[in-house]
Order: sequence, then structure tokens, then C-alpha cells
Amino acid sequence: MQLIKYDAACRALAEAKAIDEVKDWRDKAQALQAYARQAKNRQLEVDAAEIRIRAERRLGGMLAETPKHEGGRPTEKPVDSDDRLTLDEMGISRDLSSRAQQIASIAEDEFEAELAQHREEQSAVTGRTMERLAKKAHVANNSGENEWYTPSEYIEAARTVMGSIDLDPASCEAANAWVKADRFYSIDDDGLTQWWGGNVWLNPPYAQPLIGQFCSHLVAAVESGDVAQAITLTNNATETEWGQQLLGSAGMVCFPSRRIRFIDRHGNKGDSPLQGQMICYFGSSRENRRSSRFADVFSSFGVVVDA
Repeated sequence: MQLIKYDAACRALAEAKAIDEVKDWRDKAQALQAYARQAKNRQLEVDAAEIRIRAERRLGGMLAETPKHEGGRPTEKPVDSDDRLTLDEMGISRDLSSRAQQIASIAEDEFEAELAQHREEQSAVTGRTMERLAKKAHVANNSGENEWYTPSEYIEAARTVMGSIDLDPASCEAANAWVKADRFYSIDDDGLTQWWGGNVWLNPPYAQPLIGQFCSHLVAAVESGDVAQAITLTNNATETEWGQQLLGSAGMVCFPSRRIRFIDRHGNKGDSPLQGQMICYFGSSRENRRSSRFADVFSSFGVVVDA
């Protein structure tokens, strides 16, 4: 009977069309998980935990595909409707929204393998499982250990604007074959503990807290004058703390007109990511804080505005 209910819940989630419906499934599963833990019903706890994480994944996919409105998102009504609801009005915290969209970005086979592992171990989805899922999540298929790299046209555009790429502080040997930075830091080098200087290209790891740490490190290096120029490629998560920090320090920003499809080591383009991107330009001196060259070069990719 319990298995039948589990299967029914999975089907209901897959068929759900409205965000509030999926959110309701998630909340019920979370409550049931807490009850099962108190009742020491291990199997029920495992089932409820899996339903919750599946609901969050479904929620994240829907949020990522829905036009934003004042830091939230609309209902299924037209975008120009005045009846759009924010995340707060829907009872969805920013943490939940961010986590759900991260989980939604995980490849289907990796996601199912992770759930199969915790089910085989008869362990509910815990904070540790969530951490593993978050580390797998890479909304825009970032370069680096996930083996997805930035298309060369964006890198060459950055090189044209800055004149050179002296450092890529979040990279690896394979990724640098594409970036061709004079110097790069791999995960073993721990770029956050290294000195950053010159002209920097940064496509940071997107998992928290790393993305915030890399963005903060860059801003500090620009403001100190160690980094003369920098260009970053991140999700267009303007509502996040790190997004606000980048925009607060950048001179200009490009919002590409289409989502960037990242490439594998063989040069094959991946699927379109769940979020769009933003490309920020930084100059350490007052004279080059806003670069006309950046505007000229990157306007071919999308709208360029002063930050």
C-alpha cells in the first residue's frame, strides 16, 4: 500500500501544472517526513524524503522557466498581468527557490543515481545528501571539474576587450585549453587562497558557498587594484547576494539575448541551461571602470548596460 501511494505521488508531481500545487506536495512530504522520523518509521521517512526532493526539483524547473516579477514569479497568467505573485506571496523562500533551481539543473541520470544511493542505504534525504546534490548542480554547465566549458566566442571577446587573459582562477588544465590564460588555478591550487592580479577571466563554480566566495574575492581584488580588469560569466541571478555584489562593483554588464549552451571537451554543445547568464566587466581604475570596448564587443551577444 505504501509503495502504491509513493508511485501515485510521483505521478501527481509529474503531472502538476501549477507552482502552488507542487509547493503543496513538497510541504506535505516535508511534514510527513518529520512525522515518520518521530514515529521511527524508517521506510516512510525514506519515501517522504524522496517525494520532497522530487517536488523541489520539479518546483525548481518551473521557477526557472517562469518570468520573474519583483524578485518572485507570476502565476500561470500572462506576463503582462497585474495579478502576478512574488515568491513571498507564494510562501517560497529565496533559499528554497535557489536550492530547488540548483537541484533542477542536475542531469536526470545523476539525480536518479543520487536518490538510488540513499534509498539503497535506507537513509532519508538529509543535509549531507542535499549538499551532494548541490555540488552536482551547475545551472549553466560551468567549465571546470564538470567538464563543460565556455564557448570560444565569449572567451575571445573577453580577450579582445581586456587585451589578454592573465589569470583564470577557477579552472583546470582541460578548461585552460579553451581559455588559454597565462596562468590558472585548479581545484588543487585552491584559487581562493591565491593572489589574483592582471586581467582576469572568471567563470566561477556555481554551487554555494563557492560562487559567493569567488565573486567576493574578485571584487576585493579589483577594488584593491591588484586586478586591472576582469570579466565574469555567471547566471543572471541578480537577486542573490553575490549577484548584487558583482553588479555593485562592475562597470558594465551584458545580458545575452539567448542562454549560453556550454560545450564538452569534444566541442559538442550541451542542452540549453535552465537560467540565462550575465557577463560583467570590471576596471580597477576610474578611467576604465566603464569600457566602451566592452560595449562594442559584447553588444553582439545581447544588451549591454551600465551597472
